[in-house]
Amino acid sequence: MAQPIPVGPGRRVKHGLHIGPWYLLCIVLLRPLLMLLTKRDWRGRENLGKSGTGLVVAVNHLSWFDPLASAHFLYDAGRVPRFLGKVAVFEVPVIGRILRGAGQIPVYRETREAVQALQAAIAAVEAGECVGVYPEATITRDPDLWPMTAKTGAARIALVTGCPLIPLAVWGPQEVMWPYRKQFKILPRKTMHVWAGSPVQLDDLRDKPLDSATLRLATDRLMSAITELLEQIRGETAPAVRFDRRRVYDPTFEPDGDNP
Repeated sequence: MAQPIPVGPGRRVKHGLHIGPWYLLCIVLLRPLLMLLTKRDWRGRENLGKSGTGLVVAVNHLSWFDPLASAHFLYDAGRVPRFLGKVAVFEVPVIGRILRGAGQIPVYRETREAVQALQAAIAAVEAGECVGVYPEATITRDPDLWPMTAKTGAARIALVTGCPLIPLAVWGPQEVMWPYRKQFKILPRKTMHVWAGSPVQLDDLRDKPLDSATLRLATDRLMSAITELLEQIRGETAPAVRFDRRRVYDPTFEPDGDNP
């Protein structure tokens, strides 16, 4: 079972956080480069609460580069994020070892082990950690890069633990690495827009059964909040209906509601 590395014991860094050696290695290697090679438009860090209080941060997914921008934002805001990610990434030599050592959480989709990622994420939140989730589960397929329909895992973790569910909108990483293309254009410097919104309102759902209808309602609120933030960043209006990649492959598809 994939287990997150708890915060501490480890080396103390600013914000009073404790991290292990693998996470420290990532910070030492990557943060100076990101500070040098990117510009930043960061807002809403006050919505992330204090270190030591568990929360779920849900992020739209644009590019293979945006996890770096999101993690940079969260770390500088005083949170050490533990992201859920595709198990295939954890199987890449060296990178996989670093990710596991840094306490990131592999997701085994469509297998009996899939529930382990949720269990690990819930345990991390209950230990006071910040768990990052990409509710779309993959880079958006929307032709204009708006958020797609989402899975319900982030909402489930927040409702089970009672923790805040924070929408995080990211824009700019796609200029460094365009979706699904092996390009890398770091120069000239691109601006990483990362905005955190206020917690999604879930109080009216916390006493309800954790069924498909409840999870779907919570997830719809989450994706609306992320989309609204992204509209502000982009100065544009998102489509009225979210892109659903399942309909591309099956025009007769009808959502079943519970889509963790």
